[in-house]
Amino acid sequence: MTTLDELEWFVVLAETEHMSRAAERLSVTQPTLSRALQRLERRVGAPLFDRTHRRLRLNPFGAILLEHARRGLAELAAAQERIGALRDPARGTVRLAFLHSTAAGLTPEVLRAHRAHAPEVTFELSQLLGHEIVAHLRAGRADLGLTSYWAGEDDLAWTDLSLEQLCLALPSGHPLAAGDRLALADAGDEPFVTLREPIGLRRLTDELCARAGITPRVAFESSEIGTMEGFVAAGLGVAIVPAPRPHRAEPGVRYLPLTDEAAHRRIGLAWVRDRELPPVAERFAAFVVERFAEVRPAR
Repeated sequence: MTTLDELEWFVVLAETEHMSRAAERLSVTQPTLSRALQRLERRVGAPLFDRTHRRLRLNPFGAILLEHARRGLAELAAAQERIGALRDPARGTVRLAFLHSTAAGLTPEVLRAHRAHAPEVTFELSQLLGHEIVAHLRAGRADLGLTSYWAGEDDLAWTDLSLEQLCLALPSGHPLAAGDRLALADAGDEPFVTLREPIGLRRLTDELCARAGITPRVAFESSEIGTMEGFVAAGLGVAIVPAPRPHRAEPGVRYLPLTDEAAHRRIGLAWVRDRELPPVAERFAAFVVERFAEVRPAR
């Protein structure tokens, strides 16, 4: 038996804290499992369980080993997956983090198209806020991020996919809702519903308000665009949001494009510049850029 086997068996035993149940799950005999535990305890130099009334209870030594055993086994599984992807890039798993606001549009469109192109590829998906996507990329928990552009992130490479027009969302009966476009300065006295910091669209909102010479009076801060639009429909204020996709507009909300030429949001793929992508992720990125890019890449 290898140390790896012992670690895998230890994790199951730590999760069940029951020798017979663990042995049944592992399809081994209790004496075999007991001897493996004894060898592991001799190797680490400490008991891993407290034994009381013929029951096992994970002790502080065991808790430390459990944390590292899970991490080590996960790293080994990831290495095996990357090796498999390197041997056959048409298979493997792409770890993709994506924005909440792309979950009903761009992200499923990308995944649907790629599945038709490479059905053997699987995905590990994380729906996150923009700054969380950056953190996942840097920590190696995601290969690629489908997100909005963050200026000044020099360690990240970037390819534009689309530009989203930003609009001012107003209650449909609002006096400012009658036109086709709107200068943001005209809404300077209105209460604003915004995203909370440090979400990227909140930063864009603050920048656009500064360009318009206004200081927004924030009535409510949210973490989702859909919530903002619902509160606008309820009359709590106005909000800067991306132009809705067809049939996705919030009932009771009027969306007016802003006249400021900077009133757009860049959506694209991001990855860590100096970290080599797994071949399966590299192929996925190339497919997405070729199929979905609406503007030239910006790096």
